Amino acid sequence: MVDDWGYLQKQTFALCTPKPSPGCDPAARDVRWAAGKEHELRGKVVWVTGASSGIGEELSYQLAKLGALLAISARREDELQRVKKKCLQISSLSENDILVLRLDLTDRSSHEAATNSVLKHFGKIDVLVNNGGRSQRSLFVDTNLDVYSAIIELNYLGTISLTKYVLNHMIQRKKGKIVTVSSVMGIMGAPLATGYCASKHALQGFFNSLRTELTDYPEISIIQICPGPVQSQIIQNVFTENLAKSLENSGDQSHKMPTDRCARLTLVSVANDVKEAWISDHPYLAVCYLWQYAPTWAWWLMNKMGKKRIQNFKSGIDADASYSRKRK
Repeated sequence: MVDDWGYLQKQTFALCTPKPSPGCDPAARDVRWAAGKEHELRGKVVWVTGASSGIGEELSYQLAKLGALLAISARREDELQRVKKKCLQISSLSENDILVLRLDLTDRSSHEAATNSVLKHFGKIDVLVNNGGRSQRSLFVDTNLDVYSAIIELNYLGTISLTKYVLNHMIQRKKGKIVTVSSVMGIMGAPLATGYCASKHALQGFFNSLRTELTDYPEISIIQICPGPVQSQIIQNVFTENLAKSLENSGDQSHKMPTDRCARLTLVSVANDVKEAWISDHPYLAVCYLWQYAPTWAWWLMNKMGKKRIQNFKSGIDADASYSRKRK
């Protein structure tokens, strides 16, 4: 099994930068000071959106074990109650330590009231985890434009709308963390996900710009998490070529990173105020570096990988199956 360095190459560089040690090799730095800092989240009020499944659900469980106070949100209140029940079973939290709050990110008129509900219950919000959103599996030429409108409304506008209300509170307190679960698709481009990539690129640009507007508030952190493929229900709920159609076959997901590992590395990054974390297996991590430092090579490689991705999709298997390492 690949150790943390395989997943945290981008963020361990950032983590080690503030605390350099003599002769510290970038490929073999000691990050023991970083791991374990997530226990500092104990007692913090953390609001997680998209908490009814996938990464958001797993983050809720791990935060509960750490002793964080939780507000969990999604559209499906029954699923949120299920998540809350398990959180109570696996932690020392009490009933009042977890607030279930139904939230539709596309209903922007409800976001101020939702924020006030969390503040009324806990008195503060220390961390907002923007995790709600949906992916996409369709070719642009086959996809209705209203699908793109829905993707942007949910993934981008819904996220920055909620952020606006929570950030006002954090500015009053002069501290807090805004964590956004973006994607490696916010760094690169890939077929079958043109709208999804666009929404994640928009989030990357927005939060990188927002960070520069908050220099007077050094204790407010803007953190972007960029996972690669993860074992979650996101594929079962993707946008397709039209809004009424669901994905017929999501394929085998076992080759992807386990959700609990992604959540664990996310919390390590959050606790250490890492501005941007790439959490992924290869080849996606390698492609991220190529896209950053050698874009011409990245374009060439993505043309090769993209062609295979489309072939996989049309064959009814997971789009990323053939070039991902099978997990034992």
